[in-house]
This record gives sequence, C-alpha cells and structure tokens, in this order.
Amino acid sequence: MFNSFFCGGHCIMGNYWSYMRISTKEERGMQKFNRQSSALEKYAQDNNIHCVGAYQDDASGKNFDRPAWKDIEKAAQPGDTIVFKDISRFTRVAENGRAKYMELMNKGVELIFIDNPTVSTTYIKQLLNVAEKQNLVAKTSLENTVKLLLIVELDRAEQERKILIKRITDGIKNSGKKQGRKPGQLDKMTDELHSDILNYLNDRSIKQVTLMEKHKISRNTLKKYVALVQAEQKK
Repeated sequence: MFNSFFCGGHCIMGNYWSYMRISTKEERGMQKFNRQSSALEKYAQDNNIHCVGAYQDDASGKNFDRPAWKDIEKAAQPGDTIVFKDISRFTRVAENGRAKYMELMNKGVELIFIDNPTVSTTYIKQLLNVAEKQNLVAKTSLENTVKLLLIVELDRAEQERKILIKRITDGIKNSGKKQGRKPGQLDKMTDELHSDILNYLNDRSIKQVTLMEKHKISRNTLKKYVALVQAEQKK
C-alpha cells in the first residue's frame, strides 16, 4: 500500500521514500503502522527532507515477495533513498537481506535504518573506503561484511524482543501467584481492551486511569497489557 505525505523540507538529490512492514496476523489495520510512521516522519523533519511517499506491507519479512515492497523497489531510482525504522522492517533473513541490500546499493539506492545506523549504506560505504585506502580487504569482501552486520543486528533485535516477552510473561506469572491465580494465568485481553490500548499508544492524550476504570483493572495490570501489545508491534 502507498500513502503520500509531506515530511517537511526539500530533498536536494534524489527522492526519499519510507517503508513500513508488519507481520502480525491479528488486528490488521492502519494502527499497526503508527509507531513506525511517527519515527519516520520525525526523522524526515529532523533532517529536513521531503519524503515523496510511504509504502507499507502487512507481510512476512522472510522474503521480498511483498506487494508494496515490489512497488517501492520499482519506483526507487539511482540517487534515491529508502528509510526504514529498523533493519527488521527490511528483512528478517540475513542471507536474503544481504543479496537485496547489495543489489540496491550497487544500483545507487541508499538505505537508512534509523534504529540500526551501522547497517545503513552510508556507513557501509565509509567502511569500504577506509578498507580500500588501507588495502585491508578486497572489494568482494564487502558482501560478507554486510551479511555479518545484518546477522548481528537482526539477532540483537530478535534477542531483545524475546527478552522483553519473557520479562512480561514472568511478571504476569508472579502477579498471578500473588493474587491466588494458577501459575501463568492472567485474564485474557479482550478485543476491546486491545483496541483501546492501541488507541492509547497512538494518542497519549488518553489517560491510563480512563482505561483502568473502563476495564476495571489495576495500573500494574494495564502496564503489562500495554507491554504485550508493544511487543506484538515489534514482530
């Protein structure tokens, strides 16, 4: 899906595009993209660039067989830049990601990962320039360097997500024990509560106390549900 929006400023060379991806099967909809969209728009504003369009997919990151991705790849020309919130929005598989990364960089398309600057093409090109000047590595070694960096960043992102989910789960288990529930038991989050939390995350004018009173839950329980929804959005 493509949405045009103005991000502020004017780009000097080439066009700037932004790309967002989610893969959660439940709760498909625009709300899922808000967190990425906010980060991308802030980046554009902070760097005074004009994004000509935002593309978004609700699809797996295991390959590049995604409708919006195919469109942005066709649209991006040499000198253009594609901006992502993080590397996992581009790919979740280092081998496939490396091949596509090199293809785009060799085409002259810049890739910017806001949360993972060490795998942005500008950083990789700097490494290559230093290596070439000092005759440290052959140019063909760049692909292996890119693959290694992708593996490191993808693994770090996945480990952080797993740790977050484990902490949340452990916290729920401990809370259940204190309240006399069976280990690991927590009232299932209703669709209405899930929707309200998504709205809360996207509109901080909504007060926590409003959700607590509406759904008759404590602040601590609400925080755990909020953390679970945030973890879902990182998938």
